[in-house]
Amino acid sequence: MKILVCISNVPDTTSKINFTEGDTKFDTSGIQFVINPNDEFGLTRAMWFKEKQGATVHVATVGEASTEPTIRKALAIGADEAIRVDAAPADGFFVARQLAEVVKNGGYDLVIAGRESIDYNGGMVPGIMAALLDMNFVNTCISLEVDGNNATAVREIDGGKEKVSTTLPLIIGGQKGLVEESDLRIPNMRGIMMARQKKLNVVPPVDATPATKETRFEKPAPKGEVKLVDADNVGELVELLHNEAKVI
Repeated sequence: MKILVCISNVPDTTSKINFTEGDTKFDTSGIQFVINPNDEFGLTRAMWFKEKQGATVHVATVGEASTEPTIRKALAIGADEAIRVDAAPADGFFVARQLAEVVKNGGYDLVIAGRESIDYNGGMVPGIMAALLDMNFVNTCISLEVDGNNATAVREIDGGKEKVSTTLPLIIGGQKGLVEESDLRIPNMRGIMMARQKKLNVVPPVDATPATKETRFEKPAPKGEVKLVDADNVGELVELLHNEAKVI
């Protein structure tokens, strides 16, 4: 089985976010970038398939040279080969179009993408890829088993879970549940050294026009002042809830 894991290069969740040029551009100064968490769950599941079923695991990202430390981390975790499409990820459609070309040229049986990236939260890339490639697709996937050409997946739905059966080739939009957080892997020194010897292919982008454009960013409003009320002073609490918070 040949697996492609799609990797998105995103800011660490602890990063302080700022914007420049009149709030029209994301300020990358001082930002630490990491593997998108949803993609990291997928990569760990792919490594399980590699170790238990002898799968070959490739990783791919759409990004400029600055993204290479992130994809090298995926190689250090255990991926066999990496592909970087040399283009700035303009929007979800553009990224999906680039990754679809990688899938088409690579002959992959299973494509594992994150349900969404934690920066823009578009949630569109795996679904668009599946449509472009006319491949089976399971979104919000929290469990995946593969037996030969058959796959069994569990996906999260409103109020519960749904178990589905399908066949390869398959694209999934994965999330936490494919593996648990305790199963995520940290590259060791041997993996880091081996990653330097693994192939990282840089390929040119295919022609694709972005479907959307960011025009302006806006930070959430700052949290308001917190008022503390003595536990015995129920009257004051009721008055504040009624007159200030206006929730009763």
